[in-house]
Amino acid sequence: MKFLGNVLATVIGIFVFCMVFFFGLIFLGAIMGGDKDAVNVKDNTVIELDLSTVSLDYAGKVNFKDFNYFETNHDGVIDVLNAIDAAKKDNKIKGISILNNQSQLGLAQSKALRDKLEDFKKSGKFVVAYSNFLTQRDYYLNSVADTLYLNPVGELDFKGLSSEILFMKELQEKTGIKMEVIRHGKYKSAVEPYLNQEMSPENREQISVLLNSVWNTIVTDISKSRKISIDSLNAVANNLGARTPELALAKNLVDKVSYEDEYHNAIKKNLKIKLNDDYNKISILKYAKKVGTSTSDYSKKEIIAVIYAQGEIRGGEGDINIIGEGSIKRSLEEARNDDDVKAIVLRVDSPGGSALTSELIWREIEITKKVKPVVVSMGNVAASGGYYIACNADRIFAEPSTITGSIGVFGMLPNMNQLAKNIGINAEQVKTHDNAAGYSLFEPMDENFKNQTLESIENVYATFLNRVATGRKMTTEQVDAIAQGRVWTGTDALKNGLVDELGGLDEALKYAAKIAKIKDYRIENYPEYEKSFEDLLGNFTGISMFKSKDALLKEQIGEEGYQLLEQIKRANQLKGIQAIMPFELKIN
Repeated sequence: MKFLGNVLATVIGIFVFCMVFFFGLIFLGAIMGGDKDAVNVKDNTVIELDLSTVSLDYAGKVNFKDFNYFETNHDGVIDVLNAIDAAKKDNKIKGISILNNQSQLGLAQSKALRDKLEDFKKSGKFVVAYSNFLTQRDYYLNSVADTLYLNPVGELDFKGLSSEILFMKELQEKTGIKMEVIRHGKYKSAVEPYLNQEMSPENREQISVLLNSVWNTIVTDISKSRKISIDSLNAVANNLGARTPELALAKNLVDKVSYEDEYHNAIKKNLKIKLNDDYNKISILKYAKKVGTSTSDYSKKEIIAVIYAQGEIRGGEGDINIIGEGSIKRSLEEARNDDDVKAIVLRVDSPGGSALTSELIWREIEITKKVKPVVVSMGNVAASGGYYIACNADRIFAEPSTITGSIGVFGMLPNMNQLAKNIGINAEQVKTHDNAAGYSLFEPMDENFKNQTLESIENVYATFLNRVATGRKMTTEQVDAIAQGRVWTGTDALKNGLVDELGGLDEALKYAAKIAKIKDYRIENYPEYEKSFEDLLGNFTGISMFKSKDALLKEQIGEEGYQLLEQIKRANQLKGIQAIMPFELKIN
């Protein structure tokens, strides 16, 4: 037995050595081979704005502690915006081409890009766009182009906005699996599908108001770019009046109905090169990498720290798409203790999540605000817990289409009592005290447990109201009147006092510089996420021969199936009292 043990130990030792050696070579190659990826921009170059792999504002910095290896990614929306800024001043860049772009960006991100492209055009350089098929989301971005092309057999989807919610009260009754719901807020509709079989008037009201406000932002921007009245755009949407290339051209929603080769020939003509020659192209992400690794001016000592809080609030260390108190608290502490950092901008893009984690981050912001100015910039969504962590900033900026508010809390627990009875399962409990058993999946919810949970929810809601009232200089009664879990767009949130100004990250940075009384500064992005060797093995994506479990799942079941699984997974991970946005709104 001892001999076998020694052999097993030797085999394991060799395996571990090989793994460490293998990954060591990979990291060494990544470090030593960095120059091979150097981007060379030629004269007369056109940037291709392909956003198909861009989804998050911040691409992240990762510190692999076990290897003392640091990695910075440059494929976030902020990197794209910085690249367009740099391209405006780059004499080698002549224009931007949006070719068959299929982005998954939120509306606030798309607006930020539209605004940046509008600014880019002021340099006299061109922005052109071509699509075989235009979704409503992509048309909103592409409509900023000087010339907008559509394939002769393509389509334009321009029909207005809608939201669909599934209700499952009867499904619970038929299956015997029930979701026990305890909530505060008449608009807290995250749990409504489990309580009703149809939409409540309150929920229908808030969704209708929100969709109309978002749509108004869309058509206002398109109207300005395309020089078409808002009334005309609404008529087109109502009658599907631009569904074919011919109709879209007649209604002035596109400029030319042409094939892709004709589009490229038009670009060549603009660049004054022969039609038989190719023109120089570079992808926006390659150019963003070049900008991100070569333009930091460290001669500027004064810093504005931008801390990205993006994704659901779950706790722990966090990641690029999960907000955890670990990375956010560490970032705030580093920024406030750095004498060179003069102000902090917290960029929030979150539907909320754990009420406890939201409170922990709120507290850290409260401490930081006493040392340095803290300004919030809201992205696509800053709702519920996302608003909780934003509400006590010195100033709050939101895009007109930002979804915010949702000030309310709920608790939700699955119950299988009826299912257990249906299939012949009976659970029996033995306990020493009345409340010792807590909650059981297989027993009806105890009234004492329900009352205790409701008390906790009421306490969290009261704390939430107080946090907002103090931060926004309002009474709790004023906050309660616009709270109750209701969601608002940035435009409406400005009217009811939940935000201070409409604008994007650039406006938030300018304000932060103003109150910090600095003019010449550089930006440092946070958080830096700390990862271990186990994290690397569990979700390795840096090499083509490896794929993360998420990537493999997407290949097997497709993007839509994967998103459905993610929703189920998130529902199962909800622990404790939640301050999370009532529903997921997808705009097409």
